[in-house]
Amino acid sequence: MEGLHDLLSADAATSIAIGGLVIGILFGAIVQKTNYCTMGSLSDLLNFGDARRLRAWVFSSAVAIAATQALRLYGGLDLSKAIYLTTTFDWLGAVVGGLVFGFGMVFAGGCGSRNLVRAGTGDLRSLVVVIVIGLTAYATIGGVLGPARAALANATSIDLASAHMADQSVGAFLARFSSLDPGTAEKIAAAAIVLAMSGWALADRGFVASPNHILGAIGVGACVAAGWALTALAYDEMASSAAVPTSLTFVRPSGDALDWIERYTAGPIPNFGVASLFGTMIGAFLAAAATGKLKLSTFFDVQDMQRNLFGAVLMGIGGVMALGCTVGQALTGAATLAVGSFLTFAGLIVGGILGMKTLENL
Repeated sequence: MEGLHDLLSADAATSIAIGGLVIGILFGAIVQKTNYCTMGSLSDLLNFGDARRLRAWVFSSAVAIAATQALRLYGGLDLSKAIYLTTTFDWLGAVVGGLVFGFGMVFAGGCGSRNLVRAGTGDLRSLVVVIVIGLTAYATIGGVLGPARAALANATSIDLASAHMADQSVGAFLARFSSLDPGTAEKIAAAAIVLAMSGWALADRGFVASPNHILGAIGVGACVAAGWALTALAYDEMASSAAVPTSLTFVRPSGDALDWIERYTAGPIPNFGVASLFGTMIGAFLAAAATGKLKLSTFFDVQDMQRNLFGAVLMGIGGVMALGCTVGQALTGAATLAVGSFLTFAGLIVGGILGMKTLENL
């Protein structure tokens, strides 16, 4: 690991950009090829009683957690700087943000990653959705919606450092309220969560008998772990502008991508989020082209456009409040064992179900 760290950190920006692009290409191709879709998983369950894609979502999270935690516990991967593990526990943002994002993705026909994949295959409607997600995300981070979001977060967040906790991981909470030392608590928490999630997913014969769903879930989870490995190993805290370790997420990067396009000459090397976002579109394009599924399409009518834009705005707001999306929190954040990520995961599912019930009645 030390040799790889030295290699990647020698030119961290370039390493992260190239690695992010490659990981994004693999992710986009896998999602396109296997029809991996988090919003679709809820739709399948409610409309057809088919839980295979939902189990794929949960299993991909279990894979991401298992691989990332194995690298952390036994490979020396340092995730302590990750935004998901801060001692500022914004529980309300995680819950409400997850609900809002989940509700919005139904109206937009899918989450951020799914819209990126569809945009890569020629869906201009999804391209507009991704652009609106990016604009709204930036407005919520530091734009016109920023002050209200920050005020709410500051008023409701819990300072875990005052409770003598190093971070907001499940292991840290377990250690705080038991006699276990932090290291043991982390291992127990990781094992219990992975076993519970993978056990539930693999308990269904239909899911086990579907290689497409299983391989898609493993591939997506592996891409998330690869993102963590790349950015953590390339991280150099002595660098003047070191980017903290991260992995796949698509809300803020949608805004970052627009900013990079507009200001390319000020910083020609994209960050991991931007590189992986474009990689996802490229991977989807290549997979669709190889199977003859490229097709230009757009909004059906004015109502369709209104519905999609409404969903995109909600995803931009909710994704920033929750610090991520169906991939950025339910997989990438969950891989760090952050409690906030699991709260968001639950909020995404509940919000998605509420969105579908609401859309049915319109």
